[in-house]
Amino acid sequence: MAHPLDPCSRYLSAGYLGVYQAYAANKYIIALSEQYTIITRIIFYRLIFLKVINMDLTVLFKLTYGMYIVGAMDEARPAGCVINTCFQVTSSNPLLTVSLNKNNFTLDVIKKTRRFSLSILSEDSDPALIGKFGFFSSRDTDKYAGFGYDVVEGAPLVKGDFAGRLILEAEQFVDCETHVLVIARLVDTIPGKGTPMTYSYYHNVIKGKAPKNAPTYVAPESVRETATPKRRYECDICLYVAEVDGELPDDYICPVCGADRSHFKEI
Repeated sequence: MAHPLDPCSRYLSAGYLGVYQAYAANKYIIALSEQYTIITRIIFYRLIFLKVINMDLTVLFKLTYGMYIVGAMDEARPAGCVINTCFQVTSSNPLLTVSLNKNNFTLDVIKKTRRFSLSILSEDSDPALIGKFGFFSSRDTDKYAGFGYDVVEGAPLVKGDFAGRLILEAEQFVDCETHVLVIARLVDTIPGKGTPMTYSYYHNVIKGKAPKNAPTYVAPESVRETATPKRRYECDICLYVAEVDGELPDDYICPVCGADRSHFKEI
């Protein structure tokens, strides 16, 4: 016997037919609503994209960020990178969150080992640390060479002056388009000294720029800068800009990444 709600059944009663028609109409309305929602979202995101093109993205420099070096052990060798996004989530048995670009090799290592360190850069930290850890990849570069490191609680700590150190254990990984939020449990702390370096200090005092993997990276053509009478030379490794009254000296060394004069081009 045919199912009483089968529209092809010749035994379908008028009452059942009314119920079925109402059900089918409701499904059709829902389908149209879902299509409308998708189209609306596409239009919305396209409008946002067009608006972003005309935005002054340097306003984002006013957001408050710190400067940190994240380290993790890739078996017998250390990996690491510079990040500028870390915040405490809970106070009891603390959880913290850090943001890493999906292209960072260090993120791949953390996903495997879970254990990592976070060193809080201070205003007294060697700027060369930012150059080495921020503009090279641990895939093919020993970033710790020239600085040295200690392994504490299974995580590498690059040697130098820092405001403090944290040892963390990753518990969750949250996908955020180009980046991944790593939610981690605090394992240990190591006190340091000095004033924590902010991104504003790095940008305005050290005159450094964000690496391409940083969430705060802005393409050079997107930055509106005021004219200056000084001659300006840009490092092709870390994008540091040296401003001098005349020719850049032949023995000039980049204060951020340590590159020599050959890596500077006048802009």
